[in-house]
Amino acid sequence: MDTSLMIFISMAMFAIGMVGVLAIRNTLIFFLAIEMMLNAGNLLFVTFANKWGDVTGLVWVFFVLVVAAAEAAVGIALVINLFRAKQSVDIDQYNLLRG
Repeated sequence: MDTSLMIFISMAMFAIGMVGVLAIRNTLIFFLAIEMMLNAGNLLFVTFANKWGDVTGLVWVFFVLVVAAAEAAVGIALVINLFRAKQSVDIDQYNLLRG
């Protein structure tokens, strides 16, 4: 595929993820939007690794996937514990972590 098309798709994915983070107040959608933004970055890494013939971008994709998996595990654990306390997945209901 053309590199400019892949950059456009990655930018669109990142923008959709940003809208999800900023606009939607559901915690699960919030985490899915963050995952979409991370995958948009991964798409750019793979695109440029393919274009330049270098595997460094693919190594970075591996590290980003590891961080995304850890973020998802910790995030889901937090959501489950907060849901048990508040019976809601609305971000505005979670003021327990404020100092």
